[in-house]
Amino acid sequence: MEDHRISAKSVAKQLGISRERVGSIIHEDLNMRKLPPSGVPKCLNANQKRQRCQSSEQRLEFFRRDPNDFLSRLVTMDENGYITTTRRQSNNEWSGGIAAHPAPKKFRVQKSAGKILASIFWDQDGILHIDYLPKGQTIKAEYLSSLLVQLKGILKEKRRGKVTKGVLILHDNARTHRALATQKKLTYLWFQCLDRPPYSPYLAPSDYHLFLELKKLLKGRHFSSDAEVIAAAETWLDGQPSEFFFEWLAKVTATV
Repeated sequence: MEDHRISAKSVAKQLGISRERVGSIIHEDLNMRKLPPSGVPKCLNANQKRQRCQSSEQRLEFFRRDPNDFLSRLVTMDENGYITTTRRQSNNEWSGGIAAHPAPKKFRVQKSAGKILASIFWDQDGILHIDYLPKGQTIKAEYLSSLLVQLKGILKEKRRGKVTKGVLILHDNARTHRALATQKKLTYLWFQCLDRPPYSPYLAPSDYHLFLELKKLLKGRHFSSDAEVIAAAETWLDGQPSEFFFEWLAKVTATV
């Protein structure tokens, strides 16, 4: 009890008994087990703590202005990659023994895996817009700005009254999100961007909820084309009830 990190091997050596006997006493008689240290949030410095306070005060201010419509005004987005894997048959052959054969050779004719980068916008009622970045390109502020323009038109069509109330954009602190061009476009569109405090998982609902569940769906599955993986992802997203999306955004409100 004085040293919780002591090993069973050290205890056996000090007591002069077998390692197996020590294990039996610890697990069966004392009903103890050794656990790894649990992960805790990053230790924030003074500046990061100040940012978290300011972000919380900002959300409280928006909530106090209109507590009934605060959640309905939120729109969150993020980018994530879908992995496309081509199914390959085994090319292994038996070798050795009486009839030895040289190792088989196989020419690589194409890449076995690729990645599709998707930008997903959603709110408490479901998916608003999904855009797929063309292969060979990277996300830049100009690209994100064009998506924001598309988003405003989609909101007018799918969520009537949301633009009039005032859209609150919630995204992470990625470079393209913080870029001056992106901020200018948000201002031009009359979108307000909520500050995201550092190291706050509840305020990153795409990473810790939407994409997490989507990756579980795609894990271990094999697709022969980009179209197949896109169809699988969109079918799953379209099949989720509004409660699935509302649940995590409600947690955002609870963290205010």
